[in-house]
Amino acid sequence: MTDNESKSTAAVDTEIGQVVVEKNLATAEEVTECLAEQKRLAADDRHRSLAGILVDKGVVTTRQLERVVKVVEEIRPTQQIPGYQILSKLGAGAMATVFKARQLSLDRLVAIKVLPKRFSENPEYVERFYKEGKAAAKLNHANIVQAFDVGESGGYHYFVMEYVEGHTIYDELAGGKVFGEAEALKIAIEIAEALAHSHERGLIHRDVKPKNIMITTEGVAKLADMGLARLAEDTQAAQAEAGKAYGTPYYISPEQIRGEMDIDFRADIYGLGATLYHMVTGQVPFEADTPVAVMNKHLKEPLLPPDHINTALSMGLGEIVEVMMAKRREDRYASTIDLLIDLESVACGEPPLQVHRILDAHSLSTLAEEERPALETPSASTDIRTDIRNILIYLLLALLVASIVANIIQTLE
Repeated sequence: MTDNESKSTAAVDTEIGQVVVEKNLATAEEVTECLAEQKRLAADDRHRSLAGILVDKGVVTTRQLERVVKVVEEIRPTQQIPGYQILSKLGAGAMATVFKARQLSLDRLVAIKVLPKRFSENPEYVERFYKEGKAAAKLNHANIVQAFDVGESGGYHYFVMEYVEGHTIYDELAGGKVFGEAEALKIAIEIAEALAHSHERGLIHRDVKPKNIMITTEGVAKLADMGLARLAEDTQAAQAEAGKAYGTPYYISPEQIRGEMDIDFRADIYGLGATLYHMVTGQVPFEADTPVAVMNKHLKEPLLPPDHINTALSMGLGEIVEVMMAKRREDRYASTIDLLIDLESVACGEPPLQVHRILDAHSLSTLAEEERPALETPSASTDIRTDIRNILIYLLLALLVASIVANIIQTLE
């Protein structure tokens, strides 16, 4: 066995030993005894892994060891990131695994998102990952989870961000909580402020949902996970994503479902509207048996106003959510600032004037559309003119026949 192989094996054994103890599968003394046995065997040129010895001695089962090895493989990428000490795994998804770590140079806690190998080996995805990471790092707002760094180490690409002590809106909803109007408005205002900051800098989040809204121990709402974020003017990324639905089915905007290229800030307004709907009613805006069926309802099914479900809500809040979740993005707020103005107005007990302007304009437009066919439809006016012409012809013919008959009678007399 070469020196490099020996070091690699020793590192894996150390990690396995640590995880076995952390998971309470064995005591530190039992692991130490197995390590001592490993050294004795190595002295006789009989090299064995610690994992094998742990199973042979009955300290752990084969199935338990498989789970331990999986945990070690997930942790290893962060062990290779210089300047950071891995502390624990926070969560994992299809796109990345997130770890809690300590940044040694500044002695502060951070969260590190690490891409799986299958994405790290895709040059196009990696390029976008860096572009989006650098854009997100330019955002500096009290209601946005701060991005610190993006880089690569040992073949793994990672994203370092602020570690937030707290919980998500999803955690509370999953526990059965229905938010009161005042609390929901406070959170919505803070996230709308975060989105306004992001939108002003050309960055669209594209995945606003309860899981991506953190509530700190001080009660501050923070928008998290810029993983799907994209610069609004990034036409190359837009073309690559054309026809693909990016987002979460319960909160995704109709234009994202259709895979449109020019996704803008109004998709985030829709996502926040769907999240606010869930918070104040305790149920998602549209429910169905499959994600495809849910998305189809976003496209076609009318929204049941939230104040019809929770009658304790003000009409103003109901109107705001309805406009935020309009099927056509042209019928939503013209800016995130306009949304903020209305949210703050309703929070102060005042009517949402921006919504009323939108609804009034929409009513006038609808009225004009309804009146236009009766006045301007060519087929209708053509039919009327044709009927009048035919009647006149019949009258003229009748008069002519009557005149001829009269002349004949006079001749006979």
